[in-house]
Amino acid sequence: MREHAAQAPGPIGPLAVNLSAKTPENEIGKHLDLCAEQGVDIVITVGGHPKLIVQQAHDRGMKVFHDITSIPFAERAIAAGVDGLICIGAGGGGHSGTISHLALIRKVRSIFDGAIVMAGAISDGASIRAAEVLGADLAYLGTRFIATRESLAPDDYKRMLVAQTSAGLIYTGKVAGVAANWLVESLRAAGLDPNVLPEPKGKGMRHDHLPESAKPWKTLWSAGQGIDLIDDIPAVADLVARLKREYAQACKIPAIV
Repeated sequence: MREHAAQAPGPIGPLAVNLSAKTPENEIGKHLDLCAEQGVDIVITVGGHPKLIVQQAHDRGMKVFHDITSIPFAERAIAAGVDGLICIGAGGGGHSGTISHLALIRKVRSIFDGAIVMAGAISDGASIRAAEVLGADLAYLGTRFIATRESLAPDDYKRMLVAQTSAGLIYTGKVAGVAANWLVESLRAAGLDPNVLPEPKGKGMRHDHLPESAKPWKTLWSAGQGIDLIDDIPAVADLVARLKREYAQACKIPAIV
């Protein structure tokens, strides 16, 4: 990270890493020490209660953003002292909720003065502007950046994101133990019947109930409903330039009173 910062021609964003909130207590410190050594600014937590990670991350000068898919989850994370909430509304991909962003972001903003990230089904600049209007500080674009040239995702995955629409998604917790939207064609390609999926053997994120050929996010591919707006596989630089143009255009739309 420091080498990249020294060579970058312009400003770079903060370095963030994922750390499960269910990480064993005796391992949290080791992970966070490594993060501190590498100049990590933000720890992103998901699943479980983030309180222990929040305390130890703050001791090391790092902020914590926590994934939430409901208001009760948001309230628990706020009580734990998180610095930001990643609010994943209906239509998100890999880990999605069922609440409309119209309600989720507005409600969270009314009870939380930290950083709010809107996530789920965002694929263009107008959607980024909508996040801002609702009260979010940042927007997450996941699926849209999978379908880029630099993405390390399999080419078949990228092509499927272009070819399929939201009608080709199934929202279920039976694939990875947590609710997510999955590309039906990827389930079929792995030998699964989307209409008769096996039940997970326990709670939490797991896939030991699936055949060996079916591995979530490796051979089974998730996507958000934003695939309806994905028609190409551009270079990241070109996509970012496009998003900036779309956002600027959306900002020019006058309010109707």
